[in-house]
Amino acid sequence: MPRRRVPASPFRYFKTSPEVIRLAVMMYVRYPLSLRNVEDLLFERGIDICHETVRYWWNRFGPLFAADIWRQRVSRMRGFRQWRWHLDEMYVKVNGEMRYLWRAVDHEGEVLESFVTKERDKAAALRFMKKALKRHGSPDAITTDGLRSYKAAMIELGNTGKQEVGRWANNRVENSHLAFRRRERAMLRFRQMKSLQKFASVHANLHNHFNTERHLVSRSDFKLRRSAALAEWQGLVG
Repeated sequence: MPRRRVPASPFRYFKTSPEVIRLAVMMYVRYPLSLRNVEDLLFERGIDICHETVRYWWNRFGPLFAADIWRQRVSRMRGFRQWRWHLDEMYVKVNGEMRYLWRAVDHEGEVLESFVTKERDKAAALRFMKKALKRHGSPDAITTDGLRSYKAAMIELGNTGKQEVGRWANNRVENSHLAFRRRERAMLRFRQMKSLQKFASVHANLHNHFNTERHLVSRSDFKLRRSAALAEWQGLVG
């Protein structure tokens, strides 16, 4: 009987322990810290590394951690239908030029999809919605703002009956932009669309993973959720 091949560890060529790498990536992506802030905080803990090492680690391992979180979430949510989505677009300056970050958020405030485009027209909305529907299935209702690009894309997809538009109905997704805005200011904006797309995807998955809804639960429940999230984080790509 052939032996099952064990996948090689992504940390095998690194002298630094996986725990330190996970800590550095979590600090940089999750919190509004610069590369040098992370370097100083790690040095205070006895870990002497360069800020460029932090940059290399998040570029190398951030997408791996995000993909692992997404796979675990999909396995837990299998059979559960995302009954309401909230769609919105936010402007982000990339190298001094205006770009648009489209985001889909479910009814619990978790970011489902992030997609960067140059324009804010029907073609961009259609590409974004096709990607979200392909990865997450079809919801029962989709809440948007009054942007006409959404309506045009909905007509082409045949989802006009699911679209809902209201003055304050889309506050769920608009409030979810705040964490990314804080992160954007700490990074002094972005230089390329590719780096924006990469960071937005990684940041969304980490935000979902550590979103314990502390304002909705008791202190004891929050501590249990936080401990569980950290335990899962420490076992990523193990």
